[in-house]
Amino acid sequence: MRQIWNSGSRNLATAGTLKQSPSSVKDLPEWNFDGSSTGQAPGDNSDVYLRPVAYYPDPFRTEGGANILVMCETWMSDGKPNAYNFRHDAAVLMDKHAKHEFWFGLEQEYTLLDAMGWPYGWPKNGFPAPQGPYYCGNGTGKVFGRDIVDAHYKACMYAGINISGTNAEVMPGQWEYQVVGDQLWMSRFLLHRIAEEFGAKVTFSPKPIPGDWNGAGLHTNVSTTEMRADGGIKAIEAAMEKLSKRHAEHMKVYGEGNEARMTGKHETASYDKFSWGVANRGASVRVNRSCAEEGKGYFEDRRPASNADPYQITGMIVETLCGKVEGVDLYANTVNVENVENEMVVPVAKP
Repeated sequence: MRQIWNSGSRNLATAGTLKQSPSSVKDLPEWNFDGSSTGQAPGDNSDVYLRPVAYYPDPFRTEGGANILVMCETWMSDGKPNAYNFRHDAAVLMDKHAKHEFWFGLEQEYTLLDAMGWPYGWPKNGFPAPQGPYYCGNGTGKVFGRDIVDAHYKACMYAGINISGTNAEVMPGQWEYQVVGDQLWMSRFLLHRIAEEFGAKVTFSPKPIPGDWNGAGLHTNVSTTEMRADGGIKAIEAAMEKLSKRHAEHMKVYGEGNEARMTGKHETASYDKFSWGVANRGASVRVNRSCAEEGKGYFEDRRPASNADPYQITGMIVETLCGKVEGVDLYANTVNVENVENEMVVPVAKP
């Protein structure tokens, strides 16, 4: 088995051997690691516990079909969740408000880089043609890294990850895939692991290339029972009012370095001002046109950065729309930990 966990800035993994194949997550052992080496614990109390919460078939070790990838939460020796264990906080909120039956779909954008850290497929000492022909593109010179993207898609399918699609994005070398909320961390691990096979790198930086290039987000699609019912547009409008009142707090939770991406250009809204609209990709929150016409459906929160923690995003949305739960304060917990590493920002002056 290979255990995967979130350190706050990276997907980390360790490997181990089981005596027999598990029949449920309860059969998987608790493990521990050196938290002082990952920034998750001090050196004088460094052991952090890994508690399995889900497991998937391992697409890299298919011999015998018994190899698995194990998704773990991180816990401290005092029995409390690690400061970066926002999955626990989100689960408490969602259990408390389970009657609303929240559905989340995440659109993970990312940028492929070559081994030297320059965008994949870009000229070694320059830039490609301006944006325009690359979005959902096809053909040489229009898309870069499709072999990596397709391999990642197949790996997710083998592992049972509910990935629903992929597409090339507006900036060349930038891609997107769509996945169910609780499986995003595992899909990110698979993406890094696949890129490793191709000698490529992956960055989730929301603005890896400054200038007239699109950034990368983690657009989050949200609906509740009330929104999906006839007349649900009223519930969506009520949600917009609640989201507008906590805009600044949401932005603190929605990823590191997001100010560089959310400039009001390149299909983004202003970082400082909340807005929403039907079919408006320049708004903080977009309501799909078909949903507006049918009077029910979902909304898309376009504010989260590509490097954001999905549990912080989804938990914060539940908290804002339905109310806080005793013992959980996602905003306070977020600002009290170190910022997520804004990985792989490309030094444009040194291509």
